[in-house]
Amino acid sequence: MRLTKQSSYAIRSLIYCAVNAPELSRVADIAKAYSISELFLFKLIKPLVEDGIIETVRGRHGGIRLGRPANEITLLDVIKRTEESFALAECFEDDGVISCPLHVGCELSSALSEALQAFFNVLESYTIADLSDKKRNLRARLGIDLGEPLLAAH
Repeated sequence: MRLTKQSSYAIRSLIYCAVNAPELSRVADIAKAYSISELFLFKLIKPLVEDGIIETVRGRHGGIRLGRPANEITLLDVIKRTEESFALAECFEDDGVISCPLHVGCELSSALSEALQAFFNVLESYTIADLSDKKRNLRARLGIDLGEPLLAAH
């Protein structure tokens, strides 16, 4: 299983917002930090805004910020909004067409289902706060001005 670029950069954008808190983060700055287009970034944050994971502030000095505390946003929250499918095999797809004669009572399907649930459990156990814990180091690596005071809270 491989996450899409949308999921990867959505998580990275949330990390950026977390290490830049309480300041607003500009989409242009996030795009520059990760060498991605602003258009791509706008597309991937849209569903996160709809779910309240990211909050937008309009205006001349606007930007984005986390919509809830970083310790309340799990990786599972993010990828469930950014991934289109978690079908590990054709029998997981919702199209109703299964060409495998073993699909009823299949042990492969059971094993893959168990593996997917384990994957979800791990993603649910990590938050954006966990990934943004080392703020000073991350701020430097993301090109965020270190002259600003850092808050200890996530």
